[in-house]
Amino acid sequence: MEEDRGERYAAAGVSIDRGNRWVDAIRPLAEKTRRDGLLAGIGGFGGVFRPEWGKYRDPVLVSGTDGVGTKLKVAQWANLYEYLGIDLVAMCANDIAVMGAEPLFFLDYFATGKLDPEVGKRIFSGIAEGCQQAGAALLGGETAEMPGVYRDSDFDLAGFVVGIADRERIIDGRSIGLGHRLYGIPSTGLHSNGFSLVRKVLLEEGGIRPEDRPDWSDDLDWAHLLLAPTRIYVKLILEMIRAVTVSGLVHVTGGGLTENIPRILPAGFSARINPKAWPKPDVFRQIQEQGRITTREMFKVFNMGIGLVVVVPSDQGATLERFLDEKGESFHFLGEVIPGGGEVVYDRSF
Repeated sequence: MEEDRGERYAAAGVSIDRGNRWVDAIRPLAEKTRRDGLLAGIGGFGGVFRPEWGKYRDPVLVSGTDGVGTKLKVAQWANLYEYLGIDLVAMCANDIAVMGAEPLFFLDYFATGKLDPEVGKRIFSGIAEGCQQAGAALLGGETAEMPGVYRDSDFDLAGFVVGIADRERIIDGRSIGLGHRLYGIPSTGLHSNGFSLVRKVLLEEGGIRPEDRPDWSDDLDWAHLLLAPTRIYVKLILEMIRAVTVSGLVHVTGGGLTENIPRILPAGFSARINPKAWPKPDVFRQIQEQGRITTREMFKVFNMGIGLVVVVPSDQGATLERFLDEKGESFHFLGEVIPGGGEVVYDRSF
């Protein structure tokens, strides 16, 4: 009698039946993200989406991809997976939103040694929540069991987003000029960068436990402080660029203000920032003190409490401040654009 190949495959570590059950489990989560333009989503060989081309004079598609790095390991340490999916969407959707693009749809890639349906559903509920916050349809994805590449409990996540914008309204910093003002919108904590250093300083050397609570936190333990999800700025950005003349936007990710602001500066300009212009969340202070890290390195690794930078002409500063006030948004005036060689100049010595 011919051997059942499905049983041999399962014995090798990959269960087709488990994968099929998984697709059935996540389909309702994807359905929550349905939006206009979605024609076919989870379950087929590909997702199908039809943009409303008529809304744009010269429509272009804008795409991005990212992951959440070693924040995955912190989630395993804390057994807290619900926020990783939000992080994944945020890292992708924020990146295209700062170019003036509206996210249309999102896809994910989830690879693991052995699929744990309970952990997987917690992660994918976050992806669905993130897509709802970003206004993107969860169009499809791939879940792969890869024994031998990953240990049973190990996994990795990647995300992919496609958005749309009018070509003439792409925000790429080219209109930034002398004296333009920089404003910072607060982060919700560490977001999704610098976690290799966090793990070294706090988990390995500091020996903190997920349930421990630092003396400066009234209500959150270390698990929730470190894993607070990356804020999704998409809806704020899309409203902002309709109300205010914005010359540049920066999603502050790996490299902090030091490395990310120069990405949008035209040749011949730098940004002068006052690093004391905003209060730094206590989590950064503890990382710095416990790890004996210089302030210069902290600003190059972490967002230091600023997740989004908005650059506007000087005559638009009051308009932006009024818009943010009306939205109930906290913001800080960081500095201005000066002549220079495309760097961030901190106006107080580190």
